Amino acid sequence: MMQSGESSLRKRLFQIIFESDTRPAKAFDIALITLILISVGIVFLDSVPHLHARFGEWFYVIEWAFTLIFTFELVVRLYCLDRPWRYLRSFYGVLDLLAILPTWLSLLLPGAQSLLVLRVLRVLRVFRVLRLMEFVGEGRMLVQALQRSRRKIFLFLTTVLLIITIFGALIYLIEPPEAGFTSMPRAMYWAIVTLTTVGYGDIAPVTPLGQFISAFMMILGYSIIAVPTGVFSAEVIRSIREERYSEEACPGCGHEGHERDAKYCRFCGTWLDEETPDPNAPPADDDSPDDKTSGDDRDAPDGESTEETR
Repeated sequence: MMQSGESSLRKRLFQIIFESDTRPAKAFDIALITLILISVGIVFLDSVPHLHARFGEWFYVIEWAFTLIFTFELVVRLYCLDRPWRYLRSFYGVLDLLAILPTWLSLLLPGAQSLLVLRVLRVLRVFRVLRLMEFVGEGRMLVQALQRSRRKIFLFLTTVLLIITIFGALIYLIEPPEAGFTSMPRAMYWAIVTLTTVGYGDIAPVTPLGQFISAFMMILGYSIIAVPTGVFSAEVIRSIREERYSEEACPGCGHEGHERDAKYCRFCGTWLDEETPDPNAPPADDDSPDDKTSGDDRDAPDGESTEETR
């Protein structure tokens, strides 16, 4: 009887903690995410010097309270499972450990509390609560678009690196060390900042030729920014068309590009599914001229043919 009650408790706890299709399960996940966000916020607030000086002791107590809560939650998770060690080696199991280990390690290693920001990774559980996994298909489509355009993007990055190297070498030869161009890596850093149109301003050319090169690189940066965007956008549009449109040709007019759920051709109105008949097609007229003649013969009096009657 005790084992049956324990099994029922484990099953109930498993439904609340690991599933999200019931109201208690959703409430548990939302409460857990809220606690995670609050605990991360406490860590950030504790890093502010004047807040730490004023509320440091309170932050310390609150952090230990969160750690005890998350430790208890992890113990309950492991209690619900038949193979708890397998869960600890999983993605979410590792995140659960990372959420509580820094505080416990701080007892042995001072300063380990800074690793508590890893807790924010556990907010990934929100995908289970909000059912956002239905967008995995769209995410997969973007990944496929990146994979198909990887060669073009690689060629683009190679070209950018060549431009950075060439202009970095030129500016290193032109500008004096007093302007900040003390080495080739330093000059390449300036080339990256200039080509990407970020322009930190910590290094700037002082000679007229160097300023001309800098202006040319800024304009060049604006012109090449659209290249990877266009390549990726083209692949995304291609993926959308492949997913939405079919390549099958219309049996009536031969046109392609119909939507996958289309029943009739948008050009000629022909039924597209060749395996099933058109439900809206008019019934076929099977009456032949011979049948009509025989019908006339049947209508003739006394069994005589039409010609004999005439």
